[in-house]
Amino acid sequence: MAAVFLVTLYEYSPLFYIAVVFTCFIVTTGLVLGWFGWDVPVILRNSEETQFSTRAFKKQMRQVKNPFGLEMTNSSSASLAAGMTLTTDCLEDSHLTCFWGCSVQKLYEALQKHVYCFRISTPQALEEALYSDYLHREQYFIKKHSKEEIYCQLPKDTEIEDFGPVPRSRYPLVALLTLADEDDREIYDIISMVSVIHIPDTTYKLPCRILYQYLLLAQGQFYDLKQLFMSANSNPSPSTKPSSPADRNAERSLLEKAGLAGGEVEPVEESSKDCVVCQNGSVNWVLLPCRHACLCDSCVCHFKQCPMCRQFVQESFALCGQKEPDKDMLETS
Repeated sequence: MAAVFLVTLYEYSPLFYIAVVFTCFIVTTGLVLGWFGWDVPVILRNSEETQFSTRAFKKQMRQVKNPFGLEMTNSSSASLAAGMTLTTDCLEDSHLTCFWGCSVQKLYEALQKHVYCFRISTPQALEEALYSDYLHREQYFIKKHSKEEIYCQLPKDTEIEDFGPVPRSRYPLVALLTLADEDDREIYDIISMVSVIHIPDTTYKLPCRILYQYLLLAQGQFYDLKQLFMSANSNPSPSTKPSSPADRNAERSLLEKAGLAGGEVEPVEESSKDCVVCQNGSVNWVLLPCRHACLCDSCVCHFKQCPMCRQFVQESFALCGQKEPDKDMLETS
């Protein structure tokens, strides 16, 4: 029987090969066209089609009250030699602690300790977590709702003109805001705010700016506070002198050297707070990861790419409910 089967297969081998090739062709066509209900065809699409078909999820955001406010008053004239001025606006009595020349590694180790070991709710707790790895420490008492200007300066006897080349091992200034009253720590979810501030020195003359801000919660989490890029009126005041293209190019090159240009996004400047698409509804939706706030409730469902930067939308969240009044909210991550 085996011999008869082999002889028969030999005689009809061309037809056998044709049948095998035809069967493979039918199976492959079915896979490509999705006849079998399998999600295999996605590997044959290009990256743009794949991202476009991805559903953008709407995140449910939780509103929290941040008791801390910190601004730089004289950011244009601030320097390591001349010092800088900070303005606070806190809802409760607080402590402002400035750590000059704080170790980068120890700072992030301290943030991890806040999650796993102990809560950084006081300046002493952060100081212990840093193992006193900083050059100078200043502390100020901030009264409730006081917008007092506080002048901070690294003492001249330290004889420090800069913090060396990039990558640096120390941040110029780390400002910590904590609640002064222990009872207030039971009321607010946010118990501390850490601000990492760049101050120009002899090596890098970049303008003074806040590099990072972290909100520390009583439950042990910490979140990176990021800016939203909103469409708003941006008419410069008469006293504001616009920067020249040469100045902007020089600043851009310094940012690239410092490794800060990659994540920088130019603020969006629009003529109003209306939706950039229909120009009728008010802006209410923030698109992630680009963080552009530019769409209203009616238009957000029609876009899988940001209308401002064309980046694919992975997630989005509403600034306020459709039936609720507008409220200031913070985006934390």
